[in-house]
Amino acid sequence: MARKEAAQETANGELRSFARPEGYEPRFKALYQQTVRPAMQEKFSYKNVMQVPRIEKVVLNMGIGEAVNDRKKVESAAKDLALIVGQRPVITRARKSIAAFKVREEMALGAKVTLRGMRMYEFLDRLITIALPRVKDFRGLNPKSFDGRGNFAMGLKEHIVFPEIDYDQVDEIWGMDVIVCTSAPNDDEARELLRNFNFPFRN
Repeated sequence: MARKEAAQETANGELRSFARPEGYEPRFKALYQQTVRPAMQEKFSYKNVMQVPRIEKVVLNMGIGEAVNDRKKVESAAKDLALIVGQRPVITRARKSIAAFKVREEMALGAKVTLRGMRMYEFLDRLITIALPRVKDFRGLNPKSFDGRGNFAMGLKEHIVFPEIDYDQVDEIWGMDVIVCTSAPNDDEARELLRNFNFPFRN
């Protein structure tokens, strides 16, 4: 059986994999199996356990507008994003040239990463229990930020709320979008799913 791996940054800024302990299971994955899934099945009367909605993936995106004048800013943001999620991000590029914004086709403008499985659950755990409580003047997540198909989107103004980022070593503070994609057929079921994962929605 393949060994489960995580990642950490080396001294030269590269990501290095290391084996997780045998039998390790992310806290949020266990929460889903033991608490969230039974609660959802009871509330919505699903006939089959496979009908219970689940979180399928989490997509993080950083758009770096300053990259028009300095390409190194994208590399710096991508490095910080890799530290946060433990996975190398993809550099996003302009699809076409826009002269008014000094944007050329294929110019690097940001970074994004898609998380699934263990890394997804580990990221959500850190987001809910550590990062969001550190957001300045945080008053809860908007319960209406769903797209009609069970997917939730939120924005963070400062990426330094994550414990992996050393404030003294960051070149600049970046914002990011976090999109949580679920298998729920509608927003009500998706909202209830995320509430059971302790997402702090406003009342």
